[in-house]
Amino acid sequence: MNNKIMYSIVVPLYNEELVVQETYRRLKSVMDSTKENYEILFVNDGSKDKTVDLVYGICRNDEKIKLINFSRNFGHQAAITAGMDMSSGAAVVVIDADLQDPPEVILDMIKKWKEGYEVVYGKRAKREGETFFKKFTAKAFYRLLKSMTTIDIPVDTGDFRLIDRKVCNALISLPEKNRYVRGLVSWVGYKQTCVEFVRQERFAGETKYPLKKMMKLALDGITSLSYKPLVISGYLGVVTFITGIFLTIGVVINQLINGKNIVNLPLILAINITMFGLLLACIGIMGQYIGRIFDESKGRPIYIIDSTINYKRVDKRYEISC
Repeated sequence: MNNKIMYSIVVPLYNEELVVQETYRRLKSVMDSTKENYEILFVNDGSKDKTVDLVYGICRNDEKIKLINFSRNFGHQAAITAGMDMSSGAAVVVIDADLQDPPEVILDMIKKWKEGYEVVYGKRAKREGETFFKKFTAKAFYRLLKSMTTIDIPVDTGDFRLIDRKVCNALISLPEKNRYVRGLVSWVGYKQTCVEFVRQERFAGETKYPLKKMMKLALDGITSLSYKPLVISGYLGVVTFITGIFLTIGVVINQLINGKNIVNLPLILAINITMFGLLLACIGIMGQYIGRIFDESKGRPIYIIDSTINYKRVDKRYEISC
């Protein structure tokens, strides 16, 4: 019997006690239908509810299910990274536990992979059960990011995708800490395609990506893949400087010709507020890049694993108890 693992399914978890059992059931049904060997890697990202206890029970009854348990919450992108690091399959699929991305689409991704594609990402043809604000901001962000970078990042896609083993190894080799995985997948290249699907309403529980986390993810995406914000801030500084020179010359000439003082206190305050606002915005942009340089320079690991279940090997880069 061939014990080689063909597919690794990476599932990040954070407070998913209401959905994890159904996620396991549907993933198992889909993967069993392939008649090929697989593993499902649940990555617990510091859950505070009963998620870990439920996954423990699943692991005891099914050796194909593995658990990677973080020492604390390190974030969604770190959980995806850990799953890739610890995966063994010839193909790796990343899917969230909330069942908004239907597990059944994995079968379509596998077909594309067997046709020779090395990255197959899920493209959202329609988003159900989401507010207008969420849809609008997501659409705007993907198009802003695409315009900001020279890399062809597909719009209307998340982390739900299948990647070939060599693509996974390429991602593992990238050392950066503030990771935007879907952008890095585009950056490494290889032969890529998509499968379209309708994104479902969340099965249960609440979204784990509130506005604050969405903003951080957006900043990670832009700063890790583009330096155009720095260029734009430089251009704004030059334009503002030139505008100030012409305004000054105009005021002086007007005073010399008419002998009138057209500069008043409200105008001065408005100009100062505008200038200081622009200056602080540019400093803030530079601060985002400097902060990320500081994070990279510390050399800390992306995540720390507290324990694992159903693993027989030890990752050499991290101290793991099995």
